Amino acid sequence: MEITTKQLRIKPGRIISQAADGQEITITYRGKPRAKIVPVANRKSLVSEDPGNELFGIWKNRKDTEDVEQFAGKMRRGRGL
Repeated sequence: MEITTKQLRIKPGRIISQAADGQEITITYRGKPRAKIVPVANRKSLVSEDPGNELFGIWKNRKDTEDVEQFAGKMRRGRGL
């Protein structure tokens, strides 16, 4: 099934329910395919705990993120303030 970005904006709930029912949906912008919505059951996991996935656990050994509130506070302050 193909839909336009306008159709996605107007009826997102209906489109998501169709994808949940197993239908793959291609989103077009100005007549060209730009994205695809696929059902979760048919989608391969992009991020998993597979040791071969080099991005999984990328931050687990960082010492500066142990205190999440302090780390987030530093990021929110911005530069030079």
